[in-house]
Amino acid sequence: MTTFVKAQASSIISTAVDFSVTFVLKYLMGTWFFAASVIGNVCGGITNFLLGRNWVFSSRENGVGGQALKYLVVWLGNLALNAGGVYLFTEIIKLEEWMSKIVISVIVSIGYNYVFQKFFVFRKRAPQNA
Repeated sequence: MTTFVKAQASSIISTAVDFSVTFVLKYLMGTWFFAASVIGNVCGGITNFLLGRNWVFSSRENGVGGQALKYLVVWLGNLALNAGGVYLFTEIIKLEEWMSKIVISVIVSIGYNYVFQKFFVFRKRAPQNA
């Protein structure tokens, strides 16, 4: 349960980075919301990887390169789900931009990210018997 709580805290921190970057790009720099959302998601993803490796799953014994590659694969799915969801909810369903981003972020965080990070990206290796 502790890992799940830490993962959710990491997700909240990463989401804060994502939303902050999105806000700055959209409202202070005039970037199209979809592009700002994707860039924010990239920044949040980097934050989430670093927190996941070093704090949530304490998985530093596995090589960073392999973990980064696995994370990239999972994160690309995350990006597609977030971008697609934001586009669908905003452009098709006509939900407010920020509401779309919040709803999709929560769904993807719990239903996709946590599961793949725990059981794929940061999975502990079984001890080798000599």
